[in-house]
Order: sequence, then C-alpha cells, then structure tokens
Amino acid sequence: MTETSTLDTPAPAPTPAHVSQPSPGRRPAPRRHKSPVRSPSVLLSRAGVTAMLGLATLYTLLPLTWLLLSSTKSREDLFGTNGFALGDEIHLAGNLGHLFSADGGVYVRWLVNTVLYAGVGALLAAVFGVAAGYAFDKLAFPGKERLFALVLLGVMVPGTAMAIPLYLLAAEAGLVNTFWGVFLPGLVFPFGVYLARVFSASYVPDEVLEAARMDGAGEFRIFCRVAFPMIAPGFVTIFLFQFTQIWNSFFLPLVMLSDQDLYPVNLGLYVWYSSALSQGHPEDYLLAVVGSLVSVAPLIAVFLMLQRFWKSGMTAGAVK
Repeated sequence: MTETSTLDTPAPAPTPAHVSQPSPGRRPAPRRHKSPVRSPSVLLSRAGVTAMLGLATLYTLLPLTWLLLSSTKSREDLFGTNGFALGDEIHLAGNLGHLFSADGGVYVRWLVNTVLYAGVGALLAAVFGVAAGYAFDKLAFPGKERLFALVLLGVMVPGTAMAIPLYLLAAEAGLVNTFWGVFLPGLVFPFGVYLARVFSASYVPDEVLEAARMDGAGEFRIFCRVAFPMIAPGFVTIFLFQFTQIWNSFFLPLVMLSDQDLYPVNLGLYVWYSSALSQGHPEDYLLAVVGSLVSVAPLIAVFLMLQRFWKSGMTAGAVK
C-alpha cells in the first residue's frame, strides 16, 4: 500500500508580536472621528456673513412693515403716531374699501393696466428673449457675434436714458398717450437675450439637437419641442426680471401718458401723492400708502408661485 504525498503549501507568515489580533467572535471597535476644530477666523467670517444677511433682510422688510402698519391706521393716526406702531383701531378693511372706490374705482383700472403691461409684456419679452438667445448660441448665421455685441450694448444703456428717444419715436408713429406706447417698449429686453444665451449653453446639449436633426425635425420644431423645455428655468427667470422691471416702471409712462385711464399703478400712486402734498388733500396720502401695499402683493405672489422652477433640472434624462 503506497502512501499519498500531500502538496506542499506555503506556511502562513508569522504575525509580529507587537500587532494585536482581534479575538475570535469579537468585532473591532469602530473608530471615532474627531470633529474638526474651527479656527476663530472661520467663525468670525461666518458671523460676519450672518450679520450682513440679517441687515439685508431688515432693510428689505422694514419698508413692507411700515406699509402694513400704516395701512391699518386712520388718517389721524397716520400722522399722529409712530410709523412702526399700531393706531388706536384697525382700519384696514375700511381703507381698502375706500381705495377701490375712490375716483370711481380708478385704482382697479390702474391695476388692470399694470397687469397687461407687465404680465403680457414680460411673457412675450421672455419668449422673444429665449428664442433670440437660443439662436445666438446654437445657430450659425452671418454677423452673429456683431449682433450680439449690439445686444450687450443695449444691456449697458439704462432704461431712463431711452425714455425720451422712445417718446420721439412714438410721436412719429402716433402712439403717444396710447396703450401701445407703453406696452411695445417692454417687449425688448436685451439682458434677457444675454441670459437666454447663457442658459442655452448650459442646459441644452448639442448631442440632443443633433439627434433631433437626424430624426428629421426642423429647427423651429427642435426649439419648441426639445430646447425650450430645457431652458424653462431660464425662461422663468427672464420673465420674473422683466415682470418686475415693467411693474416698477415709472419714467416711461410719465413721459408717454397723459390719460389717467391708461396709467399703471405706480404713476397713479404718484398722482395721489402729489395731490396730497401740493393741493392739501391728506386723504390722498392715505390712499397712496394703502395702494402701495396692494401693489406689492402681486409681485410677492408671482415670485412665490414661480420660485420652484428656478432650480429644477430640465435636462435630466434628455441624453440617453
């Protein structure tokens, strides 16, 4: 009977004596991570940033707080009490009723005009701006960069400097003291074109456009069906910028309009305020205060409704 020879296997390397081996059946203790020690400079910088944000918030909320408190007062309390203190009684409902019925309800007319100027105008301006910015980014045509340089030049020109030239152009076209004299200039938004080009370069991949062209889609269909949904956050941002700009516009309507039925709300409030100062009508001052509070409400509502679209990623899943 022959003996079978076993294979020679290398013996395990000996464990050094100074290395402790975990006993069988016992888990090694988890390592404790030490919390990083923040230096005093980091703490001071955070405290400085927090203080600056607090001051900015206070600067933003103080005028709104004054408007809200002043709108609840009577005419006597408005001039006889501290601006940040409540009056003897709350007159907000009565002040609102007087606001909407004063001068035959002209304030409602001013609000409707402002919604048309700012809402419809900003919507069309955002559509035109997104289309122009997409064309400047993705399409090739002669003189593209020179035309875009003109757009950037338009960004640098302030709106008040364009009021008088726009008035002269409107006078030649017969648009002075008409709805179109204020509405049409709001459709041009050079800064929106610049933002749209930036959003198009960041949000619209060239591979998606090439795939759509290979499938036989035309450029207009590619923009409407493929590119525009991807630039939706940019579209909302441009709309909000232009909506706020037109809503707060004052000098252009002041130059262009003389009919009170065409006034936006800002110009109408200025007329009431001027009447209170120059003609000695203190009730118009209270109307201007309450009207200013009401005019802020649509801006806040629009921002709250549309803010969730700013950070939404529209390119997720676009490239397969």
